[in-house]
Amino acid sequence: MSIEVDPTAEISPLADIEPSRRGTRVVVGPDSVIDSFVKIKPAGGMGDVLIGARTVINAGCVIYSGNGVSIGNDVAVAANCVFASVNHEYHDKSRLIREQGFLPSRGGIVVEDDVWLGAGVILLDGAVVRKGAVVAAGSLVRGEVPSYGVAAGDPLTVKTWRQ
Repeated sequence: MSIEVDPTAEISPLADIEPSRRGTRVVVGPDSVIDSFVKIKPAGGMGDVLIGARTVINAGCVIYSGNGVSIGNDVAVAANCVFASVNHEYHDKSRLIREQGFLPSRGGIVVEDDVWLGAGVILLDGAVVRKGAVVAAGSLVRGEVPSYGVAAGDPLTVKTWRQ
């Protein structure tokens, strides 16, 4: 795995970027901040983790590389968010779940530019958060949040729009 960190980015010495055995990449763009106790872990796929410019990922967030995670420019990720871009296979009850591998990709996770994810947001494989959107604290994102939408809950619904 290669870890490519722009020289202007700040990564806390208490962050943990785990090396990949599969050759996936972690790229952190210019002026981005990875706070204390952020964990980036390669798991269950060949996806890269790409973090754009001027993005802040706050304490306690976990990013599983899985089928890929792309976080754009100028994104604010509040504390304790989870990016889970892979799903375990579980259908065969005659086999242990851990022996069944993973389900096919739903496209990884994409977070476009100028997005705010509130504290404790969970994004699953196939989640797409479009430009300028806001996702309220504690929400679960499984599908698409439209550009400039302000979404909340589980099930996630658009409550209002940025003006």
